[in-house]
Amino acid sequence: MSYITSFFDNYFLLIDAMSIYIMVGLLFAGILKQLVPDDFVSKNLGTDSTGSIIKATIFGIPLPVCSCSVIPIAQGLRKEGASKGAVQSFLISTPITGVDSILATFSFFGLIFTIFRVLSSIIIAIAVGLVQNFLEKESIKKEKTSLKPMFSTTGTSTTSLNSFTPKPTNTSSDSSCGCSSKNEKKSFSIKKVFSYAYVTLFEDMVKALFIGLLLGAAFTTFIPKEYSSLLFENQILTYFVILLFAIPLYTCATASLPIAAAFMIQGMSAGAAFIFLTAGPATSAVTMSVVYKMLGRTSLIVYVSTIAILSLVFGFLFDSIFDKLEILNLSHHMDELSILNRTASILMLLLMFYYLLIPYFSKKSSCCSSETSCCSSSSEV
Repeated sequence: MSYITSFFDNYFLLIDAMSIYIMVGLLFAGILKQLVPDDFVSKNLGTDSTGSIIKATIFGIPLPVCSCSVIPIAQGLRKEGASKGAVQSFLISTPITGVDSILATFSFFGLIFTIFRVLSSIIIAIAVGLVQNFLEKESIKKEKTSLKPMFSTTGTSTTSLNSFTPKPTNTSSDSSCGCSSKNEKKSFSIKKVFSYAYVTLFEDMVKALFIGLLLGAAFTTFIPKEYSSLLFENQILTYFVILLFAIPLYTCATASLPIAAAFMIQGMSAGAAFIFLTAGPATSAVTMSVVYKMLGRTSLIVYVSTIAILSLVFGFLFDSIFDKLEILNLSHHMDELSILNRTASILMLLLMFYYLLIPYFSKKSSCCSSETSCCSSSSEV
């Protein structure tokens, strides 16, 4: 019985620590969605230049998109002609440095860790894009070099070789993308702000968030510190174990925070938590399969290996520089809870259970309606 009580105490402790920041972050995300034009990103990422990578990274920072919904957007950008490097940079920076994720990171780990996470994520995103575009240009050069003997020295060779250079495809008029080709200026709508924030975005992340909170509370409650400290004693070993655990795990940037907090309560270093929070959202099994299908095997190797290496480097740097800094803020939250915090926690819980129970009741109602129709059809016979 004491374990159950402790589990729920830890569960609500995690919710109280992040609820106000998530609710406010989602609101900002909804406002940004109204202010940023729908085609603003796709218009600026069409070349293989360094500028397109930096733009993709910067554009991804404020955009109101979580780890769950960034994948279809990245696919759309690629179809509209964005370079491989720009797409990869966008995939990394967007979910990790979203408004809701930044505020939730601050709620758990404080200002220094949050700034470090944002800046290092930007560097990682740019580095992945630069490596990808460099290798892409090298492979194109090799193709051209190997094809030269096949052509004569006439003026037709240049034209033939140009056909091997990938060109961006303009699919803005393609109805399959679900976007309007007209550049209509959208009017600001408060209703759409709340609808996007607390319906579209929250529904996207609710399952991952719920599971993340459960796992965080479970790790804190049921794993004895004596056992977990054995793993966390060896700092370098911890880095690699956490990296291997995080890479295939499908969790969004915000939902991974309570799990990282639980690991730190058990004695894990802040640098290892950084590795988990960087590699987890950026390299899930789902994201890796999409990168492989969309960009190819070489791009996937570049994507995963660069993220893994730089995550380890930045994790080690954080522990080396800030090893004596107290990062985790959870110990003080229970005493400092305000009415606003408690209200945000209640609202977030209500929204979570609402969106988690909707599929169950909708299936049940559809079954009932189908049974009714069947009954009515049988009675007619």
